[in-house]
Amino acid sequence: MTGRLRPRSVAVLVVASVAGLMMFLWPMLLVPEPGVTRVDPPFFFMLLLPIVVGVVVAELSEGGMDSKALAMLGVLTAINGAMRALGAGTAGIELVFFLLILAGRVFGAGFGFVLGCSSLFASALLTTGVGPWLPFQMLASAWIGMGAGLLPRRVSGKAEIVMLVVYGVLCAYVFGLLMNFSSWPFALGVQVPGHEGGLSFIPGAPLLENLHRFGIYTLLTSTGGFDTGRAITNAVAIVTLGPAILATLRRAARRARYGPVATLPTVEAPTG
Repeated sequence: MTGRLRPRSVAVLVVASVAGLMMFLWPMLLVPEPGVTRVDPPFFFMLLLPIVVGVVVAELSEGGMDSKALAMLGVLTAINGAMRALGAGTAGIELVFFLLILAGRVFGAGFGFVLGCSSLFASALLTTGVGPWLPFQMLASAWIGMGAGLLPRRVSGKAEIVMLVVYGVLCAYVFGLLMNFSSWPFALGVQVPGHEGGLSFIPGAPLLENLHRFGIYTLLTSTGGFDTGRAITNAVAIVTLGPAILATLRRAARRARYGPVATLPTVEAPTG
């Protein structure tokens, strides 16, 4: 398996994740000038993310992934891109995440990170879904794949499927929350009956106040709809297809001998 990463690769993943986290959270840390009532989208961060992802891919390709792992990455990226195009997010039906979780589980955190980025990029090209939201989708999916590779390794059998189902459901809601957060600070005039002040982001307002607005906004716009549909899709797909796909991916990993291969002791033939 490709789960073993060099310390430098781990450091690159951490730096990329921190940079991505700042891309999501920077509006909350902003101290606006007096009179400022809105913030502009982070075009600088959106330009920076592809560079960060490129550095991660280059680092993992140099030391953490060999040619066989890259070939597997290409195959799974193509499959994931095509599967996402089938559902296209209708009613929350997203078929890209369950395979991402299973592959991250088998091949490790670094592989899962890159597969999350490449899968969403490929699916965006297939569905003409390229836009300012794409870098955020790529990063959120990369975290999902990486997290799957960091789950406890000793869990197996039915307990492993249960663990992956719980993780898949959690990821469905976290992905929706992150994607809402990527656009909510720039949405103006979000008015909801019963909330006279609206639910828009207020630059410079107390952190808890903005988080309260965002929590209500997320509950009303996606939690009960797209996010729940995504969670159900992940759970059903992992339960029904997970055992067979995990076995297939692990068989492919063993045959391709991903990672270092143990050296067998030499046995001399008997004489006489």
